Amino acid sequence: MQSSTRRTRKGLMATAGIATLALTLAACGSSADGDASSTDGGDSGSSDEPVTLTISTFNEFGYDDGLLDEYMELNPNVTVEHTKADTSQAAGDALRNALGAGSGGSDVAAIEGDQFALFMQYADKFADLSDPELADRWLSWKTDQATTPDGKLIGYGTDIGPEGICFRSDLLEEAGLPSDREGVAEWMGDTWEDYFKAGEEYTEKTGKPFYDSAGAIRQGMINQMENAYEEDDGTIIATENPELKEMYDTLLEESDKGLSAGLSQWSQDWNEAFKTGGFATTLCPGWMLGIVEGNAPDVTTWDITNSFPGGGGNWGGSFLTVPAHGEHVEEAKALANWLTAPEQQIKAFESKGTFPSQVEALSDPAITDAVNPYFNDAPIGQILADRADAVTVSPFKGPNYQAINDFMADALGRVDVDKVDDAESSWTKFVNDVNGLG
Repeated sequence: MQSSTRRTRKGLMATAGIATLALTLAACGSSADGDASSTDGGDSGSSDEPVTLTISTFNEFGYDDGLLDEYMELNPNVTVEHTKADTSQAAGDALRNALGAGSGGSDVAAIEGDQFALFMQYADKFADLSDPELADRWLSWKTDQATTPDGKLIGYGTDIGPEGICFRSDLLEEAGLPSDREGVAEWMGDTWEDYFKAGEEYTEKTGKPFYDSAGAIRQGMINQMENAYEEDDGTIIATENPELKEMYDTLLEESDKGLSAGLSQWSQDWNEAFKTGGFATTLCPGWMLGIVEGNAPDVTTWDITNSFPGGGGNWGGSFLTVPAHGEHVEEAKALANWLTAPEQQIKAFESKGTFPSQVEALSDPAITDAVNPYFNDAPIGQILADRADAVTVSPFKGPNYQAINDFMADALGRVDVDKVDDAESSWTKFVNDVNGLG
């Protein structure tokens, strides 16, 4: 599944971090942790005593539809309680607070991939999940993201986010434009310039937005830049990067043309727009499929292309971690191990469309032959496999990535969503925000 030209990095972490997180965690002493025990599907850890484990996730991991119940059936001594945050940011904030306090929080905590570099600075706050028996479970670049320079593994990979374009075939058909999967892919073209040109045609014909927001499109474009915000040594270049500024200008120019619906992702208005025709297309990594269906369960015209502007891109993907201060570390490791085994990741994919990062899962017919009835029987397994193979860039995401990415989202949002700034003044505020990181 990996492209031979994909660039990967291991252990390239800058020493400077986000000040607020550093202050929160500074007073928290490190906790001892042992090696992760090897587990099979029915081993709940080091004890058969009754134990209650808590797991915190966000959005859709595919665990609600029977997986956690299955684990409890296999391990009658274990009760699993699941907390699901609305956003990855909310989940990250809760984990940060628990690590800072050195108590509380969940036994197993999910972290979104873009936030992982931030938490990697505090690897001593997490149990070491290293296990020789699991060494080849994941795509190597996925494991590298969660491995410290001294070889400590602090996260088990869940999903990855290879992207296609989800589209409303009825809206395109009403506009007299291609509406079948292959025709839409050809019409949208191979580059971002092609995609925006298609959007301009749609908006000119209909007077309606083509996509949900400039911020959403930004994420797809950012993930095709090797160094959008920082050099590999952690040096911040965001305010001086011409590629980034060109992206910013282009997105807001397209917003001025009416292509963006100006909707804040994860807001109620954004949720509603999936079923009301608020936009015709949206970027669709595998994990987005369940969100689209969940927001518009009765809409029968959503589909997905086997194409993506710029070739390929990966948006998102997460990890399960075990905070070292937990009361049931060994049992938590066993749960995280089981949930990220290929068999369970295939079930999560079948449930919510979360595309697995496990090598064995990616070659399983359950993935390669999978179709999605909601998306008009799209061969979703093959589409996402092809989209994963098209990824050729693994962006550097250092400890400042999340903060700068949020600043960029804010800069676009002030113009595109809130409409309180013009492009120039909002860029100036972005520069000031980034410079404030020190």
